[in-house]
Amino acid sequence: MAQNIYDDPTFFQGYSQLPRSRLGLDGAPEWPALRALLPPLRGRAVVDLGCGYGWFCRWAAAQGAAAVLGLDVSEKMLARARADTAGAAVRYERADLETLALPAAAYDLVYSSLALHYVADLAPLLATVRRALRPDGWLVFSTEHPIYMAPASPGWEADAQGRKRWPVDGYHREGPRVTDWLAPGVVKHHRKLGTLLNALIGAGLAIAHVDEWGPSEAQVAANPDLADERERPMMVLVAARAA
Repeated sequence: MAQNIYDDPTFFQGYSQLPRSRLGLDGAPEWPALRALLPPLRGRAVVDLGCGYGWFCRWAAAQGAAAVLGLDVSEKMLARARADTAGAAVRYERADLETLALPAAAYDLVYSSLALHYVADLAPLLATVRRALRPDGWLVFSTEHPIYMAPASPGWEADAQGRKRWPVDGYHREGPRVTDWLAPGVVKHHRKLGTLLNALIGAGLAIAHVDEWGPSEAQVAANPDLADERERPMMVLVAARAA
């Protein structure tokens, strides 16, 4: 079973204070780039892997999706999502992405935001996703960038000119990385970018777009706290189609 860190009270309290928790999709600076990868949703069936508070599920329903299923391992996340969601188009279920089962050819879009780095073995999950997609269905997701997941402690150092450098520790050493983020002992699974993309290809998905995301100059001007994210990619955004 995947680690259920989001039900840890300390972690959940810290997570609830993040901009993306308080402001929803508008608080996620990568959202405009991720949204641009999505197919039209009107009349479509959508499943969100790691739905959290249900922000995307509600947005998809507002775009005209016929049915939206939000899945998460965290009971705390699901309780918040259900409390904030009205209407029959969206429903939520508890599910572990490590052992996920989905009906065949049931979805036009499988979506996931910042959840796949918690999954130890992507191959079974991607095989499930491929089977669940209808012909020409889409998988669109974001995950932490492998370079972001393999920093050398303390994370960054200054060069001779005082500029930040982001040294990488053991990029080729794939596997679990334990970090203290919002709570001690958070387990994420580092895999090289090539490993991630080849896993998609191996599952029978055709990669349509890859974005090693970083904030734009305009975003940094509006929010100077994002300046560090221009020094190395924090996330990778991927769109792939059922081949």
